[in-house]
Amino acid sequence: MPLYKLENYDPNYRETFGGDDVKTLHLYTEGGVEVGAVDDVLVDDNGRFRYLVIDTSLDTVGKKILLPIGLARINYPAKCVYVDGLSKQQVEQLPEYQEHIIVDEEFEEKVRNVYRAPISSSNYDRESYTYEQEPNLYGLNEQYHQTLRLYEERLIADKHRIKTGEVAVGKHIETETARVRVPIQRERIVIDRVQATATSTVVDPNEIKFQEGEVARIEVYQETPEIHKETFVREEVRVRKMVDRDMVEAQDIIRREELDINTSGDFNLQEHGVDDYQSS
Repeated sequence: MPLYKLENYDPNYRETFGGDDVKTLHLYTEGGVEVGAVDDVLVDDNGRFRYLVIDTSLDTVGKKILLPIGLARINYPAKCVYVDGLSKQQVEQLPEYQEHIIVDEEFEEKVRNVYRAPISSSNYDRESYTYEQEPNLYGLNEQYHQTLRLYEERLIADKHRIKTGEVAVGKHIETETARVRVPIQRERIVIDRVQATATSTVVDPNEIKFQEGEVARIEVYQETPEIHKETFVREEVRVRKMVDRDMVEAQDIIRREELDINTSGDFNLQEHGVDDYQSS
C-alpha cells in the first residue's frame, strides 16, 4: 500500500485538524527526555496515520526514522508526542528515512522488525499483510490520537427568490358609436315669374320669335358625404419591472460549546491555542 506525506495527501491538513499541526510537536520518552521532533507524517490511501517521521537527537545519533503511530501518544495541548521505550539501540538499528526514498513493503518490514517484541509470533506475508494484524504498532488509541473539537452555532443569513404574483398585460376591443358632422351643399332651381314692365308696348312683328321645346338647360348638383374609418395609434404601453430593496432582521438563540478542564494531582498543565474566538 503506498504511503504519502501528510501535506501531499491533504494540503489543508491544519484546517482538517482544527488548527493543530502534528509537525510542530516534540518527541519525549516516558521519563520526559526529549529524543527528537516530528518532521512529517506518512498516511495511507485512506488518510490514516501510519508513521511519524522523527528527526532524532539522541547523543551522537542524528537521523530521521519512522515511528509507527501505535507507539506514539499525541498531546496537542502540550505540543508533545510521548513514545514508549524508544532506545538509542533501536534508533541505531532503524533504517534511515530520506526524503527521496520510496517507503515500500521491504522498507516497512525492516522498521517493524526493530519495534517488534522478541517473542512476537507475527509471520510476515507480503501478499496478505495488513496494518490491522499488528494493532500494537498501528492501532490508534482514541485517548491519545483524537482531536477534541468545540462546536458553536451561528446564524447564517441567506435568501432565495419566491414568486409572489404575476402581471399579464393583454388587449381587448371596446366598441362605441361615433358621430361626425360634415357640411354639404345642394343646388336647387328657383324660377321667378315677374310681370313685364312694358305690357302696353306693341312688339314689332319682325321681332316676334315663337318657338316650342327646350328653351334653357341648367344642371343641378348636390354634395354627398363620404364616411370611412382609418386606424391611428392612440397610446403606447411599456411594461417593466423595478426592484424595491428592504432590510430584514432576524434573531435566534445559538449555542456554543466551551471547554471544561477538571484536574487532580500535582502536575504542570499547559494549554495552547487561540483565545479570541469569543463573539465581540
